[in-house]
Amino acid sequence: MNDIFRTVDVLVCGGGPAGISAAIQASRIGATTLLLERFGRLGGAGVTSSVGPLMGAVNSSLVEEVLAGYAAMGGNPELLDLVYADMLDKADADILLHCWAFEAVVENNAVCGVRALCKEGILTIRARVVIDASADGDIAVSAGAAFEKGRDGDSLLQPMTIQYRIGGVDKERALLCSGERAAVKVSVPEGIWKAVVEKGIDDGELPKNVGVIRLYESANPGERIVNATQVNHVDGTKVSDLTRAELEGRRQAILVTRFLRRHAPGYEDCHICQMPAVVGVRETRRILGEEYLTAADLLSGRKWREAIVRNANFVIDIHNPSGAGQAHGLAEKVKPYDIPYGCLVPRTVEGLLTAGRCISGSHEAHASYRVQRIMMAVGAAAGAGAALAVQGNIRPRDVSIDAVQAVLGIELDPSVLEEPLVEPR
Repeated sequence: MNDIFRTVDVLVCGGGPAGISAAIQASRIGATTLLLERFGRLGGAGVTSSVGPLMGAVNSSLVEEVLAGYAAMGGNPELLDLVYADMLDKADADILLHCWAFEAVVENNAVCGVRALCKEGILTIRARVVIDASADGDIAVSAGAAFEKGRDGDSLLQPMTIQYRIGGVDKERALLCSGERAAVKVSVPEGIWKAVVEKGIDDGELPKNVGVIRLYESANPGERIVNATQVNHVDGTKVSDLTRAELEGRRQAILVTRFLRRHAPGYEDCHICQMPAVVGVRETRRILGEEYLTAADLLSGRKWREAIVRNANFVIDIHNPSGAGQAHGLAEKVKPYDIPYGCLVPRTVEGLLTAGRCISGSHEAHASYRVQRIMMAVGAAAGAGAALAVQGNIRPRDVSIDAVQAVLGIELDPSVLEEPLVEPR
Protein backbone atom coordinates (compact mmCIF):
# COMPACT_ATOMS: atom_id res chain seq x y z
CA MET A 1 0.00 0.00 0.00
CA ASN A 2 1.17 3.53 -0.74
CA ASP A 3 2.15 5.73 2.17
CA ILE A 4 -0.92 7.31 3.73
CA PHE A 5 -1.31 10.85 2.43
CA ARG A 6 -3.98 11.85 4.92
CA THR A 7 -6.48 10.45 7.44
CA VAL A 8 -9.91 12.01 8.06
CA ASP A 9 -13.22 11.12 9.66
CA VAL A 10 -15.33 11.44 6.50
CA LEU A 11 -14.02 11.28 2.95
CA VAL A 12 -16.35 12.38 0.16
CA CYS A 13 -15.50 11.20 -3.35
CA GLY A 14 -17.03 13.54 -5.93
CA GLY A 15 -17.67 17.28 -5.94
CA GLY A 16 -21.11 17.42 -7.53
CA PRO A 17 -24.23 18.70 -5.71
CA ALA A 18 -24.56 15.50 -3.67
CA GLY A 19 -20.90 15.32 -2.65
CA ILE A 20 -20.73 19.00 -1.79
CA SER A 21 -23.83 18.80 0.39
CA ALA A 22 -22.48 15.66 2.07
CA ALA A 23 -19.19 17.35 2.93
CA ILE A 24 -20.89 20.49 4.22
CA GLN A 25 -23.27 18.52 6.43
CA ALA A 26 -20.64 16.14 7.80
CA SER A 27 -18.27 18.98 8.65
CA ARG A 28 -20.99 21.03 10.29
CA ILE A 29 -21.66 18.17 12.69
CA GLY A 30 -18.00 18.10 13.67
CA ALA A 31 -16.39 15.41 11.51
CA THR A 32 -13.05 16.19 9.92
CA THR A 33 -14.05 16.07 6.28
CA LEU A 34 -12.22 16.00 2.96
CA LEU A 35 -13.85 16.31 -0.47
CA LEU A 36 -12.09 14.98 -3.58
CA GLU A 37 -13.07 16.26 -7.03
CA ARG A 38 -11.47 15.03 -10.24
CA PHE A 39 -11.99 18.26 -12.21
CA GLY A 40 -10.80 21.78 -11.46
CA ARG A 41 -14.25 23.10 -10.54
CA LEU A 42 -16.90 22.07 -8.05
CA GLY A 43 -20.52 21.55 -9.04
CA GLY A 44 -20.60 18.37 -11.09
CA ALA A 45 -22.80 18.38 -14.19
CA GLY A 46 -24.24 21.79 -13.29
CA VAL A 47 -20.81 23.32 -13.91
CA THR A 48 -18.60 20.98 -15.96
CA SER A 49 -21.46 19.83 -18.22
CA SER A 50 -23.38 23.16 -18.16
CA VAL A 51 -26.56 21.43 -17.00
CA GLY A 52 -29.06 24.09 -16.02
CA PRO A 53 -31.31 25.26 -14.61
CA LEU A 54 -31.10 23.52 -11.21
CA MET A 55 -34.13 21.26 -11.44
CA GLY A 56 -36.34 19.38 -8.99
CA ALA A 57 -38.17 20.31 -5.82
CA VAL A 58 -37.54 19.04 -2.30
CA ASN A 59 -37.91 20.05 1.35
CA SER A 60 -34.33 20.80 2.43
CA SER A 61 -32.84 23.72 4.32
CA LEU A 62 -29.41 23.08 2.83
CA VAL A 63 -30.85 23.24 -0.69
CA GLU A 64 -32.43 26.57 0.20
CA GLU A 65 -29.02 27.83 1.34
CA VAL A 66 -27.47 26.86 -2.00
CA LEU A 67 -30.25 28.56 -3.95
CA ALA A 68 -29.94 31.72 -1.87
CA GLY A 69 -26.19 31.85 -2.47
CA TYR A 70 -26.71 31.21 -6.17
CA ALA A 71 -29.28 34.01 -6.39
CA ALA A 72 -26.86 36.36 -4.63
CA MET A 73 -24.38 35.62 -7.43
CA GLY A 74 -27.03 36.67 -9.96
CA GLY A 75 -27.89 33.11 -10.90
CA ASN A 76 -24.79 33.00 -13.09
CA PRO A 77 -23.86 29.34 -13.75
CA GLU A 78 -20.23 30.32 -14.26
CA LEU A 79 -20.09 31.33 -10.59
CA LEU A 80 -21.95 28.36 -9.11
CA ASP A 81 -18.73 26.53 -8.24
CA LEU A 82 -17.68 29.48 -6.08
CA VAL A 83 -21.02 29.42 -4.25
CA TYR A 84 -20.27 25.81 -3.35
CA ALA A 85 -16.64 26.56 -2.46
CA ASP A 86 -17.67 29.35 -0.09
CA MET A 87 -20.17 27.07 1.67
CA LEU A 88 -17.56 24.34 2.09
CA ASP A 89 -15.05 26.85 3.41
CA LYS A 90 -17.51 28.23 5.96
CA ALA A 91 -18.26 24.67 7.10
CA ASP A 92 -14.49 23.98 7.52
CA ALA A 93 -14.57 21.13 5.01
CA ASP A 94 -11.33 20.63 3.08
CA ILE A 95 -11.21 20.27 -0.71
CA LEU A 96 -8.76 18.71 -3.14
CA LEU A 97 -9.49 19.51 -6.78
CA HIS A 98 -7.79 17.67 -9.64
CA CYS A 99 -7.84 14.52 -7.49
CA TRP A 100 -9.72 11.50 -8.83
CA ALA A 101 -10.75 8.81 -6.34
CA PHE A 102 -10.72 5.62 -8.37
CA GLU A 103 -10.52 2.68 -5.96
CA ALA A 104 -11.63 1.74 -2.47
CA VAL A 105 -9.20 0.57 0.17
CA VAL A 106 -10.96 -2.38 1.82
CA GLU A 107 -10.03 -4.20 5.02
CA ASN A 108 -12.23 -6.88 6.59
CA ASN A 109 -15.06 -6.15 4.13
CA ALA A 110 -15.14 -2.51 5.20
CA VAL A 111 -14.08 0.49 3.15
CA CYS A 112 -11.43 2.37 5.12
CA GLY A 113 -10.22 4.81 2.50
CA VAL A 114 -9.51 5.28 -1.19
CA ARG A 115 -6.72 5.52 -3.69
CA ALA A 116 -6.80 8.70 -5.70
CA LEU A 117 -4.89 9.81 -8.78
CA CYS A 118 -3.43 13.30 -9.13
CA LYS A 119 -0.39 15.03 -10.61
CA GLU A 120 1.68 13.82 -7.64
CA GLY A 121 0.84 10.21 -8.41
CA ILE A 122 -1.43 7.82 -6.53
CA LEU A 123 -2.41 8.94 -3.04
CA THR A 124 -3.83 6.76 -0.29
CA ILE A 125 -6.33 8.57 1.93
CA ARG A 126 -7.85 6.80 4.91
CA ALA A 127 -11.21 7.59 6.47
CA ARG A 128 -13.56 6.18 9.08
CA VAL A 129 -16.46 6.57 6.63
CA VAL A 130 -16.34 7.06 2.87
CA ILE A 131 -19.16 8.61 0.84
CA ASP A 132 -19.29 7.59 -2.82
CA ALA A 133 -20.63 10.66 -4.61
CA SER A 134 -18.83 9.79 -7.84
CA ALA A 135 -22.17 9.65 -9.74
CA ASP A 136 -21.11 6.32 -11.28
CA GLY A 137 -20.64 4.40 -8.03
CA ASP A 138 -16.95 3.87 -8.80
CA ILE A 139 -15.83 3.45 -5.19
CA ALA A 140 -18.73 1.20 -4.19
CA VAL A 141 -18.21 -1.09 -7.19
CA SER A 142 -14.46 -1.34 -6.58
CA ALA A 143 -15.32 -2.47 -3.04
CA GLY A 144 -17.57 -5.24 -4.37
CA ALA A 145 -21.02 -3.63 -4.08
CA ALA A 146 -23.81 -5.07 -6.20
CA PHE A 147 -25.32 -2.76 -8.81
CA GLU A 148 -27.69 -2.44 -11.75
CA LYS A 149 -27.27 -0.58 -15.03
CA GLY A 150 -29.89 0.52 -17.53
CA ARG A 151 -33.46 -0.52 -18.10
CA ASP A 152 -34.95 -3.98 -17.71
CA GLY A 153 -34.66 -6.23 -20.71
CA ASP A 154 -31.77 -4.75 -22.66
CA SER A 155 -29.81 -2.78 -20.00
CA LEU A 156 -29.68 0.27 -22.27
CA LEU A 157 -28.87 3.55 -20.52
CA GLN A 158 -30.33 6.99 -21.02
CA PRO A 159 -28.44 8.90 -23.74
CA MET A 160 -25.73 11.49 -23.14
CA THR A 161 -26.07 15.15 -24.05
CA ILE A 162 -23.91 18.16 -24.81
CA GLN A 163 -25.88 20.98 -23.19
CA TYR A 164 -24.60 24.38 -24.23
CA ARG A 165 -25.41 28.09 -24.30
CA ILE A 166 -26.07 30.38 -27.24
CA GLY A 167 -25.76 34.15 -27.38
CA GLY A 168 -27.11 36.75 -29.77
CA VAL A 169 -30.71 35.89 -28.88
CA ASP A 170 -33.48 38.50 -29.09
CA LYS A 171 -35.08 37.70 -25.75
CA GLU A 172 -38.14 39.82 -26.50
CA ARG A 173 -39.06 37.53 -29.41
CA ALA A 174 -37.25 34.29 -28.64
CA LEU A 175 -39.35 31.27 -27.74
CA LEU A 176 -38.87 29.26 -24.55
CA CYS A 177 -39.42 25.54 -24.71
CA SER A 178 -38.51 23.76 -21.48
CA GLY A 179 -39.52 20.22 -22.45
CA GLU A 180 -41.72 17.90 -24.45
CA ARG A 181 -44.98 19.19 -23.00
CA ALA A 182 -44.02 22.76 -23.86
CA ALA A 183 -42.93 21.71 -27.35
CA VAL A 184 -46.40 20.34 -28.00
CA LYS A 185 -47.97 23.73 -27.22
CA VAL A 186 -45.56 26.47 -28.35
CA SER A 187 -46.36 28.03 -31.72
CA VAL A 188 -43.89 29.62 -34.13
CA PRO A 189 -44.61 31.09 -37.59
CA GLU A 190 -44.01 27.70 -39.21
CA GLY A 191 -46.43 25.89 -36.86
CA ILE A 192 -46.09 24.03 -33.58
CA TRP A 193 -42.46 23.91 -32.47
CA LYS A 194 -42.43 20.13 -32.02
CA ALA A 195 -43.71 19.65 -35.58
CA VAL A 196 -41.12 22.11 -36.93
CA VAL A 197 -38.34 20.11 -35.25
CA GLU A 198 -39.74 16.81 -36.56
CA LYS A 199 -39.81 18.22 -40.09
CA GLY A 200 -36.21 19.33 -39.65
CA ILE A 201 -35.32 15.73 -38.81
CA ASP A 202 -37.21 14.40 -41.84
CA ASP A 203 -35.51 16.95 -44.12
CA GLY A 204 -32.06 16.04 -42.81
CA GLU A 205 -31.36 19.38 -41.11
CA LEU A 206 -31.17 17.67 -37.72
CA PRO A 207 -29.81 14.31 -36.57
CA LYS A 208 -32.55 11.68 -36.24
CA ASN A 209 -32.02 11.16 -32.51
CA VAL A 210 -32.37 14.84 -31.48
CA GLY A 211 -36.17 14.61 -31.19
CA VAL A 212 -36.80 17.70 -29.04
CA ILE A 213 -35.07 21.08 -28.83
CA ARG A 214 -35.49 22.53 -25.35
CA LEU A 215 -34.59 26.19 -24.88
CA TYR A 216 -34.23 27.33 -21.27
CA GLU A 217 -34.00 30.83 -19.85
CA SER A 218 -30.50 31.99 -18.95
CA ALA A 219 -29.56 34.56 -16.33
CA ASN A 220 -27.25 36.22 -18.84
CA PRO A 221 -28.68 38.84 -21.26
CA GLY A 222 -29.19 37.60 -24.80
CA GLU A 223 -28.53 33.95 -23.97
CA ARG A 224 -30.44 30.68 -23.90
CA ILE A 225 -29.51 27.24 -22.59
CA VAL A 226 -29.94 24.55 -25.26
CA ASN A 227 -30.79 20.96 -24.31
CA ALA A 228 -31.21 19.08 -27.57
CA THR A 229 -28.25 16.92 -28.54
CA GLN A 230 -28.53 13.21 -27.84
CA VAL A 231 -26.05 10.36 -28.21
CA ASN A 232 -27.57 6.89 -27.85
CA HIS A 233 -26.10 3.45 -27.10
CA VAL A 234 -23.29 4.77 -24.91
CA ASP A 235 -22.13 3.84 -21.41
CA GLY A 236 -20.52 6.45 -19.17
CA THR A 237 -18.31 3.83 -17.53
CA LYS A 238 -16.55 3.09 -20.85
CA VAL A 239 -13.91 5.50 -22.08
CA SER A 240 -14.49 4.76 -25.78
CA ASP A 241 -18.18 5.56 -25.40
CA LEU A 242 -17.43 8.79 -23.56
CA THR A 243 -15.06 9.81 -26.35
CA ARG A 244 -17.70 9.17 -29.02
CA ALA A 245 -20.37 11.01 -27.06
CA GLU A 246 -18.15 14.09 -26.59
CA LEU A 247 -17.41 14.46 -30.29
CA GLU A 248 -20.79 13.43 -31.69
CA GLY A 249 -22.65 15.64 -29.22
CA ARG A 250 -20.59 18.72 -30.07
CA ARG A 251 -21.09 18.16 -33.78
CA GLN A 252 -24.82 17.88 -33.19
CA ALA A 253 -24.72 21.23 -31.34
CA ILE A 254 -23.52 22.95 -34.51
CA LEU A 255 -26.42 21.48 -36.51
CA VAL A 256 -28.96 22.43 -33.83
CA THR A 257 -27.68 26.03 -33.74
CA ARG A 258 -27.92 26.34 -37.53
CA PHE A 259 -31.48 25.01 -37.35
CA LEU A 260 -32.42 27.60 -34.72
CA ARG A 261 -31.11 30.41 -36.91
CA ARG A 262 -33.31 29.24 -39.78
CA HIS A 263 -36.54 28.37 -37.97
CA ALA A 264 -36.79 29.86 -34.46
CA PRO A 265 -37.99 33.47 -34.08
CA GLY A 266 -35.51 35.57 -32.13
CA TYR A 267 -32.63 33.22 -32.91
CA GLU A 268 -31.70 34.58 -36.35
CA ASP A 269 -28.34 35.89 -35.11
CA CYS A 270 -27.62 33.29 -32.41
CA HIS A 271 -24.23 31.68 -31.98
CA ILE A 272 -22.61 29.16 -29.64
CA CYS A 273 -21.04 31.14 -26.80
CA GLN A 274 -20.26 28.34 -24.32
CA MET A 275 -19.64 24.62 -24.67
CA PRO A 276 -19.41 22.33 -21.61
CA ALA A 277 -16.10 20.92 -20.44
CA VAL A 278 -17.50 17.38 -20.50
CA VAL A 279 -20.55 15.61 -21.91
CA GLY A 280 -23.57 15.26 -19.65
CA VAL A 281 -24.15 11.70 -18.45
CA ARG A 282 -27.65 10.91 -17.13
CA GLU A 283 -27.33 7.33 -15.98
CA THR A 284 -24.75 4.65 -15.26
CA ARG A 285 -24.63 2.35 -12.22
CA ARG A 286 -27.22 2.20 -9.47
CA ILE A 287 -25.81 0.66 -6.28
CA LEU A 288 -28.24 -1.82 -4.70
CA GLY A 289 -29.05 -0.72 -1.19
CA GLU A 290 -31.02 -1.82 1.86
CA GLU A 291 -34.04 -0.09 0.27
CA TYR A 292 -34.95 0.33 -3.40
CA LEU A 293 -37.14 3.05 -4.89
CA THR A 294 -39.52 2.12 -7.71
CA ALA A 295 -41.72 4.00 -10.15
CA ALA A 296 -44.73 2.87 -8.10
CA ASP A 297 -43.28 4.61 -5.03
CA LEU A 298 -42.97 7.87 -6.98
CA LEU A 299 -46.32 7.73 -8.74
CA SER A 300 -48.10 7.08 -5.45
CA GLY A 301 -46.08 9.69 -3.56
CA ARG A 302 -44.94 7.09 -1.04
CA LYS A 303 -44.02 8.35 2.43
CA TRP A 304 -41.44 6.53 4.55
CA ARG A 305 -40.95 6.39 8.30
CA GLU A 306 -37.23 6.15 7.48
CA ALA A 307 -37.30 9.23 5.21
CA ILE A 308 -34.16 11.30 4.97
CA VAL A 309 -35.42 13.30 1.97
CA ARG A 310 -38.94 14.68 2.01
CA ASN A 311 -41.27 15.64 -0.82
CA ALA A 312 -38.92 15.10 -3.74
CA ASN A 313 -40.66 16.09 -6.93
CA PHE A 314 -39.57 15.83 -10.54
CA VAL A 315 -41.11 14.03 -13.49
CA ILE A 316 -39.96 10.54 -14.51
CA ASP A 317 -37.81 11.93 -17.29
CA ILE A 318 -36.53 8.98 -19.35
CA HIS A 319 -34.72 10.20 -22.43
CA ASN A 320 -35.13 7.36 -24.89
CA PRO A 321 -32.18 4.93 -24.57
CA SER A 322 -32.72 3.58 -28.10
CA GLY A 323 -33.89 6.60 -30.11
CA ALA A 324 -35.21 10.15 -30.09
CA GLY A 325 -37.42 11.87 -27.55
CA GLN A 326 -38.90 10.35 -24.41
CA ALA A 327 -38.98 6.61 -23.89
CA HIS A 328 -42.72 6.66 -23.16
CA GLY A 329 -44.04 9.63 -25.09
CA LEU A 330 -44.07 12.34 -22.44
CA ALA A 331 -42.33 12.58 -19.09
CA GLU A 332 -44.61 11.13 -16.39
CA LYS A 333 -45.63 13.32 -13.46
CA VAL A 334 -45.11 11.98 -9.92
CA LYS A 335 -46.52 12.87 -6.53
CA PRO A 336 -44.09 14.33 -3.97
CA TYR A 337 -42.27 11.31 -2.54
CA ASP A 338 -39.76 10.44 0.20
CA ILE A 339 -36.36 8.79 -0.08
CA PRO A 340 -35.42 6.44 2.80
CA TYR A 341 -31.98 6.13 4.40
CA GLY A 342 -31.65 2.55 3.18
CA CYS A 343 -31.26 3.75 -0.42
CA LEU A 344 -27.88 5.19 0.61
CA VAL A 345 -26.65 2.04 2.37
CA PRO A 346 -25.07 -0.65 0.13
CA ARG A 347 -26.38 -4.11 0.95
CA THR A 348 -23.08 -5.85 1.51
CA VAL A 349 -20.26 -3.29 1.87
CA GLU A 350 -19.46 -1.64 5.22
CA GLY A 351 -17.91 1.75 5.93
CA LEU A 352 -19.57 3.31 2.90
CA LEU A 353 -22.60 5.40 1.97
CA THR A 354 -23.69 6.46 -1.50
CA ALA A 355 -24.93 9.88 -2.55
CA GLY A 356 -26.01 11.20 -5.92
CA ARG A 357 -27.57 9.44 -8.87
CA CYS A 358 -25.92 6.11 -7.99
CA ILE A 359 -28.23 5.50 -4.99
CA SER A 360 -30.53 2.47 -4.93
CA GLY A 361 -33.56 2.57 -7.22
CA SER A 362 -34.99 1.39 -10.50
CA HIS A 363 -34.25 2.80 -13.95
CA GLU A 364 -37.60 4.61 -13.87
CA ALA A 365 -37.26 6.02 -10.34
CA HIS A 366 -33.70 7.14 -11.07
CA ALA A 367 -35.03 9.21 -13.98
CA SER A 368 -36.79 11.43 -11.43
CA TYR A 369 -34.46 11.63 -8.43
CA ARG A 370 -31.25 12.16 -10.46
CA VAL A 371 -31.72 15.96 -10.75
CA GLN A 372 -29.57 18.43 -8.87
CA ARG A 373 -31.80 19.80 -6.11
CA ILE A 374 -32.94 16.33 -5.06
CA MET A 375 -29.34 15.12 -5.13
CA MET A 376 -28.28 17.96 -2.83
CA ALA A 377 -30.80 16.75 -0.25
CA VAL A 378 -29.60 13.16 -0.64
CA GLY A 379 -26.01 14.31 -0.12
CA ALA A 380 -26.91 16.18 3.06
CA ALA A 381 -28.42 12.97 4.43
CA ALA A 382 -25.31 10.97 3.56
CA GLY A 383 -23.13 13.55 5.28
CA ALA A 384 -25.28 13.43 8.40
CA GLY A 385 -25.25 9.63 8.47
CA ALA A 386 -21.48 9.46 7.99
CA ALA A 387 -20.70 12.00 10.74
CA LEU A 388 -23.08 10.33 13.18
CA ALA A 389 -21.44 6.96 12.48
CA VAL A 390 -18.05 8.50 13.31
CA GLN A 391 -19.38 10.05 16.52
CA GLY A 392 -20.93 6.78 17.66
CA ASN A 393 -18.05 4.61 16.42
CA ILE A 394 -20.58 2.46 14.57
CA ARG A 395 -21.21 1.32 11.02
CA PRO A 396 -23.08 3.78 8.78
CA ARG A 397 -25.88 1.21 8.42
CA ASP A 398 -26.33 1.17 12.22
CA VAL A 399 -26.86 4.92 12.60
CA SER A 400 -30.12 5.96 14.24
CA ILE A 401 -32.49 7.21 11.57
CA ASP A 402 -34.18 9.37 14.18
CA ALA A 403 -30.81 11.06 14.76
CA VAL A 404 -30.27 11.64 11.03
CA GLN A 405 -33.75 13.10 10.74
CA ALA A 406 -33.11 15.38 13.71
CA VAL A 407 -29.91 16.74 12.17
CA LEU A 408 -31.67 17.42 8.88
CA GLY A 409 -34.78 18.88 10.48
CA ILE A 410 -36.94 16.24 8.79
CA GLU A 411 -40.64 16.55 9.58
CA LEU A 412 -42.30 13.24 8.77
CA ASP A 413 -45.60 12.96 7.00
CA PRO A 414 -48.38 12.43 9.60
CA SER A 415 -49.44 9.24 7.80
CA VAL A 416 -46.25 7.41 8.87
CA LEU A 417 -45.80 8.70 12.41
CA GLU A 418 -47.55 5.71 13.95
CA GLU A 419 -45.49 3.21 11.95
CA PRO A 420 -42.63 1.46 13.76
CA LEU A 421 -39.22 2.75 12.77
CA VAL A 422 -37.17 0.15 10.91
CA GLU A 423 -33.58 0.91 11.88
CA PRO A 424 -30.72 -0.04 9.53
CA ARG A 425 -29.22 -3.45 10.11
